[in-house]
Amino acid sequence: MSFVATPQSMHFPEALPLQSGASIRDYDLAYETYGQLNADRSNAILVCHALNASHHVAGYYEGQAKSEGWWDNMIGPGKPVDTNQFFVIGVNNLGSCFGSTGPMHMNPDGGHVYGADFPVVTVEDWVDAQALLLDRLGITQLAAVLGGSLGGMQALSWTLQYPDRMRHAVVVASAPCLSAENIAFNEVARRAIVTDPDFHGGHFYREGVIPKRGLRIARMIGHITYLSDDVMNQKFGRQLREGLDLKYSTQDVEFQIESYLRYQGDKFSDYFDANTYLLITRALDYFDPAKPFGGDLTQALAGAKARFMLVSFSTDWRFSPARSREIVKALLDNRRTVSYAEIDAPHGHDAFLLDDARYMGVMRSYFDNMARELTAGQTSAQEAV
Repeated sequence: MSFVATPQSMHFPEALPLQSGASIRDYDLAYETYGQLNADRSNAILVCHALNASHHVAGYYEGQAKSEGWWDNMIGPGKPVDTNQFFVIGVNNLGSCFGSTGPMHMNPDGGHVYGADFPVVTVEDWVDAQALLLDRLGITQLAAVLGGSLGGMQALSWTLQYPDRMRHAVVVASAPCLSAENIAFNEVARRAIVTDPDFHGGHFYREGVIPKRGLRIARMIGHITYLSDDVMNQKFGRQLREGLDLKYSTQDVEFQIESYLRYQGDKFSDYFDANTYLLITRALDYFDPAKPFGGDLTQALAGAKARFMLVSFSTDWRFSPARSREIVKALLDNRRTVSYAEIDAPHGHDAFLLDDARYMGVMRSYFDNMARELTAGQTSAQEAV
């Protein structure tokens, strides 16, 4: 069961100080909400998005085919995160290209499109902006912050930046920081974009062009890392495109996997902004809450007060289960309440978006328990009155 979603936007005239020392003012945050906020405003769940997602988390847009939210299988009436019980908020991060202020928008201090002049943003900056949006919505404490991949990093950062403003953190297919290999993949993708002749140093908007070649390659690189070897072999193997024989060509598209990757790259280059890709992958690279503590994650998480649920997937080699277990160990060292599920799923990193029954069952159980806590808390408050 799904529902009609309504995009919203909030304007912030005041300057937001950023980790880099820069600031941004007169910016907008695009967001959507699902469900109803209860009387004591205790049932709100913030959903943080990953690299190429947005505030459109669930539901569909009226009159638009194939417009379901990117986590519509997870969030909605009767779904694991049940909007009959929770008030769910999806926010598009600063620097994105799906409604919030980003490189494609006008710079109020320059009278021109930001382009490459858009300030570098970090996970911590996004969390600060999300907190300001919640202030405007009158929500002082969240029932939970939920996110997968880069969204999971934001959920983790919430527990450190605003430990008293949330009761649960649900971190799915994520990590406490990127490995060197992950940073390397991001850098290769960025080089593909910035070396595209149409990039123009990030000011391609004023030239009336888009660095589509670089974006295509960046997406192809990323897509390879999101899938497991097993899934690639199962879906494509060494199959040739239908009706083709080997051409012994270095440039023709002959294998099914080649065709699939080119399709994904073409589609991505039609809707995603090149500067946004650079910004978001760099924010991924920078995130490392343990760095100020000499790399000691246990010390870094000592200030967290939330209860945690972590989920990882056996074939996710980009955000491997070992990285989730690092977080679990650091939290247990701090005597925090932690639940952990390691799902044996064949789908690689993309598994966090799919309908694996065990994964969905774990999530449903955790959020059902959270809903029961809310009901018990409301009953206790009424009895006290």
